[in-house]
Amino acid sequence: MKSKAENTNSTRSKILTIPNMLSLFRLCLIPVFMWLYCVEKDYIWTGIILIVSGITDTVDGFVARHFNMVSDLGKVLDPIADKMTQAAMLFCLLTRFPLMILPLGLMVLKEFFMGVTGFLVIQKTGKVFGAEWHGKAATWLLYIMMILHVFWYNIPDAVSKVLIGACVVMMAISLVLYGRQNLKALAQDETKGV
Repeated sequence: MKSKAENTNSTRSKILTIPNMLSLFRLCLIPVFMWLYCVEKDYIWTGIILIVSGITDTVDGFVARHFNMVSDLGKVLDPIADKMTQAAMLFCLLTRFPLMILPLGLMVLKEFFMGVTGFLVIQKTGKVFGAEWHGKAATWLLYIMMILHVFWYNIPDAVSKVLIGACVVMMAISLVLYGRQNLKALAQDETKGV
């Protein structure tokens, strides 16, 4: 009979789990909603697919945590699916709303910084950090902002600016908190090595 530690290690190394399949499904939705928005200009279906993508993001996190399906691959694949979905939709919205360059640019900066520091944390400590509350809050705020801009074709300029501004502020807060977490983990590892 396997011990609890062996079961946990086995689960962490699994690839074909329900959460991982949902993350792959979200990746497959990206070209679909980009085509619908930019080529077909079907904003209703674009919004519906974006909502489905957001729901699957929530479901895969719930399933992973409550049914012991958290895996190291999932910790990497889930944020990749999130960020690619968000970046692709922001790119689409940029064709109609020039200020979308702000959350898109901040996202690129954040993901570059997090990718570099996250890689160093994994390399030096072996730890893979999951999503924190502020990251989830930034993600949901971003989805709400994008969905409103998709469905609300003639969104007033002031409302658009407030929504974009709120997203940028939350993303900046999340960047600072994640950055501090990664830099702290690296600093602790260096202290142990001394």
